Amino acid sequence: MFDIGFWELLLVALIGLLVLGPERLPTALRALQRGIQKAKSFGTSVQAELNHELRIKELHEHLRKAEQLDADKLSPELQRSMAELRNAAAAVQRPYAKQEDAKQEPSEKDSKPSSVQQDKSSS
Repeated sequence: MFDIGFWELLLVALIGLLVLGPERLPTALRALQRGIQKAKSFGTSVQAELNHELRIKELHEHLRKAEQLDADKLSPELQRSMAELRNAAAAVQRPYAKQEDAKQEPSEKDSKPSSVQQDKSSS
């Protein structure tokens, strides 16, 4: 990556030692190391996100092809993509289905006390 030899590295270390001094040089090296580590992790996360987006685009292209063809005449690769899309759609809908069920349950609970109140008022 960098074309730095041993002597150039030694010269940079000596200049760093003269500028920063022996007390601050180790802290500066640790800070430099942390900065490089953060840059590497950022690059890795960007690469993973780009791969994910490219996979989504590929799945959308397969879906368009599948819509143009009959489902029975699809290639195995397109059938796998369709199955993957169905699973992803089901996974996305699951949290919303749970929320709808949770919304329906309180309304059922509200109806029970009203019937109990009607029984008490009739007696």
